[in-house]
Amino acid sequence: MTRVFFLLSFLLFSFLGALAATFMLTNNCEYTVWPGVLSGAGTAPLSSTGFALHKGESRSLKALAGWSGRFWGRTLCTTDSSGKFSCATGDCGSGRVECSGGGGDPPATLAEFTLDGSGGMDFYDVSLVDGFNLPMLVVPQGGSVGDCTSTGCLADLNGLCPSDLKVVLSTSDAGGEYVACKSAGGEYVACKSACEAFGSPQYCCSGAYGNPNTCKPSSYSQFFKNACPRAYSYAFDDATSTFTCASADYVITFCPSTTSQKSSDPTPGASNTPPLVLRTAAMLLRISLAGLALCLCL
Repeated sequence: MTRVFFLLSFLLFSFLGALAATFMLTNNCEYTVWPGVLSGAGTAPLSSTGFALHKGESRSLKALAGWSGRFWGRTLCTTDSSGKFSCATGDCGSGRVECSGGGGDPPATLAEFTLDGSGGMDFYDVSLVDGFNLPMLVVPQGGSVGDCTSTGCLADLNGLCPSDLKVVLSTSDAGGEYVACKSAGGEYVACKSACEAFGSPQYCCSGAYGNPNTCKPSSYSQFFKNACPRAYSYAFDDATSTFTCASADYVITFCPSTTSQKSSDPTPGASNTPPLVLRTAAMLLRISLAGLALCLCL
């Protein structure tokens, strides 16, 4: 019934406004991902709010002009004996595969969009403000105006995550699916933000720290920024993390390869390898050499 409602809503709004973009979601992970979709208040919902993507699968969703919302990936999802559906990371609390208006529980990697915004531009970003649970890449396709730059987080940060931010799931609860590096206690399945881990105003940019003059990057947010230089690392990380494009469609890839990013990134430069790949690789090498919470998956 819920699915029928969303489909009818989408068809109704199709008569009232033009389609602005097609989102293609692709799963390159070695495990199943259940994308979640949350539409912003006052915007037409997409045709689905949650579904399964097995390894190698893709699915497209169409959005109308003015749509805003977010996408994320849920991992290690199961259905219990009562029929309740839940996920170890990114769970939206609906008890079903469809999220039906629920957002993803942090930590979760987010792709956020506002279509046909100021000046007719799309605004988009990949955010680690709510933490990280899997690599993600957003690539505009066919954009005519704006920087139309790919953005995301190519690195799997779950094993590299600072110890006080790591989320560990017991091996028995992981259900046999490979998600991240293993520890003696189980699987590293996500990396919390400092706000989620500690709840302090200086990490959450709240209270007296609720403006960019008082809320500055912390060592924790800098970890995310060094690994994923184009992604939001904390609330006021706008200058290097929000991108614009017009008249584009968007490919959202979970667990992207560096090859797919290289072939689509329009960033100019002398090297055939874009800065996003180079900076991510350099950061991972620095962490490896320093021995900072490095996990080797063999």
